[in-house]
Amino acid sequence: MSDINLQYPDKLNVAVELVDKNLQEGRGQKVAIYYQDQAITYAEVARNVNRMGNVFKQLGLEIENRVMLLLYDCPEFAYCFFGAIKMGAVPIPTNTILKPKDYVYLLNDSRAKIIVVSEGLLPAIEEIRSELRYLKHVVVVGEAGPGQLSFAELISDASDELEAADTSKDDAAFWLYSSGSTGFPKGAVHLQHDMLVAADLYGQNVLKITEDDITFSIAKLFFAYGLGNALYFPFRVGATTVLWPEQPKPPGIFQTVKKHKPTLFFGVPTAYAGMLQLVDSIPDVDMSSIRYCVSAGEALPRIVYETWLKKFNLHILDGIGSTEIAHIFIANRPGDIKPGASGKPVPGYEAKIVDPEGDETEVDEIGSLMVRGDSICAYYWNKHEKNKETFFGGWINTGDKYYKDADGYFWYVGRNDDMLKPGGIWVSPIEVEYTLMEHPAVFECAVIGAVDSDNLEKPKAYLVLNPGFTPSEELAEEIKKFVKNKIAPYKFPRWIEFLEELPKTASGKILRYRLRQLNQ
Repeated sequence: MSDINLQYPDKLNVAVELVDKNLQEGRGQKVAIYYQDQAITYAEVARNVNRMGNVFKQLGLEIENRVMLLLYDCPEFAYCFFGAIKMGAVPIPTNTILKPKDYVYLLNDSRAKIIVVSEGLLPAIEEIRSELRYLKHVVVVGEAGPGQLSFAELISDASDELEAADTSKDDAAFWLYSSGSTGFPKGAVHLQHDMLVAADLYGQNVLKITEDDITFSIAKLFFAYGLGNALYFPFRVGATTVLWPEQPKPPGIFQTVKKHKPTLFFGVPTAYAGMLQLVDSIPDVDMSSIRYCVSAGEALPRIVYETWLKKFNLHILDGIGSTEIAHIFIANRPGDIKPGASGKPVPGYEAKIVDPEGDETEVDEIGSLMVRGDSICAYYWNKHEKNKETFFGGWINTGDKYYKDADGYFWYVGRNDDMLKPGGIWVSPIEVEYTLMEHPAVFECAVIGAVDSDNLEKPKAYLVLNPGFTPSEELAEEIKKFVKNKIAPYKFPRWIEFLEELPKTASGKILRYRLRQLNQ
């Protein structure tokens, strides 16, 4: 454990720390948010945060009550997120691409009294409104219909003066629901100090973020990764964030970088690979403003790192974070990068790899990753058994399989339920995928376990090809042979299936369970 000792006052309202303090430090007229053609100052943000806190009070929200935010990335997200926290309520940023039945579960599980929703996402809520037991108000950013409230009208009538709720550093501040790829999503309850810990340990100590930086995150605000990148990292130091509501397609990403000239760029492996694939067909690409690129969400293939470095002369700092730990806790750092590895623990966090008995593993031995640090959520809401499986006296079982090399770098090999064991030997789908990516035909891929005629599990690969390559049995055999010659022969994929695209989350993570369903 690093000797970093973060001290925060017992009485703490994190909205004051992240919004009001920027005014106290003289940044009222500094741009806080670039959004489309708007440049919104910290003073404007603070006024609208106060207005939304008062709106929530007027609508009957009380301390510790939950409010769901189903919003595209926009300034209103910041106003509602910090406005709720400042008046003592608990905002829940929520995935914008779920199905109506998912919102039934999330709204009833959280007992949110209010939802603030972008107009384009309204149909999913109206479809299920009769099933929502606790929801009292639907506030619409955009045009409100019958039975709905207009965000614009509410905020225009509200006072811009608001006294912060008398909360402690250990009060609930916000929740984030896990993606729920297995079982129901789990509500991770984060406390008032968690954002400060993540911002101070990773944002300031690793990225060296200052008020002169401009951040741009492909990962959206409803993800733990995006929430830090695009909101509380820049607000912690008085920097500027670029909020971008569009889908993360390469042309729009390059255009936004050129327009706003961010200095810190936050992506995911899928986006980096997609940008590399299309960069030569897009005119006037300009990445010269960026000093660091960051990647998380999934492990970054070495070939993507090396190709990006060669193309743009920019290092990608790969790392691993989680919903439960708020942001990145193991990372490659400037001047200390091992391509393909997740890196080393961020100073202020501890990490260890343990075997099924809980003992630490030897060098290069695969085990379960355990992490300790002060940004870990307090617990999962309403999930007693899952809490007992996950939290251990300050440590959290991340659910990831890792090994640590002789130099102290941590290497991701898969989620616990993604690992394969053909012939009784562990096989990491990540290792096979990295090797597949080295073949010139392969744009992206995913490896899962499938059973052969003897009912034994073996690797199976799903591939998306680069332009100029056509699926064929001959190409599949060539790729199999390529992998067999690169890594241990028992690891090569016995089956290869070509797809137009892989199923993914909104952040670009590959949904391997969907691929497993195809094999059932």
